[in-house]
Amino acid sequence: MTDRIEARLKELGVELPEAAAPAANYVPFVQLGNQLFVSGQISQGPEGLIKGKLGAELDVAQGAAAARRCAIGLLAQARAACGGDFSRLVRVIKLTGFVNSTPDFTDQPKVVNGASDFLVEVLGEAGRHARSAVSAGALPLGVAVEIEAIFEIR
Repeated sequence: MTDRIEARLKELGVELPEAAAPAANYVPFVQLGNQLFVSGQISQGPEGLIKGKLGAELDVAQGAAAARRCAIGLLAQARAACGGDFSRLVRVIKLTGFVNSTPDFTDQPKVVNGASDFLVEVLGEAGRHARSAVSAGALPLGVAVEIEAIFEIR
């Protein structure tokens, strides 16, 4: 699957960044048996942090783009956890998405679709997963979205 994932990322014009180092007293991922738990990845791109509150400064499309960036970070962490060998990645099990949003904003699922759609685009059926999408009154550093994941690996 390594070549297929790398080829698909290239087709999509996506270059995975180096896996981000933890910003506090935690580890970026933990492997337990064949499950890989990846710590929350915040919305950031090559230009820096993607900040803002959905329902105020950002619309659903901007939020979905931020969530996609989170998914790119999740794949970077999974690649690092697998020693650079994507053939060890079996599937995405679950995502939990946190959306920095106003109290009246109710489209959190549409925002987190940015991550879900991207993972299916890259991994095909192996990218389909269980999911939660919840509102948060604030997120670290004022980012728009944070997503954590559980992967199955070999």
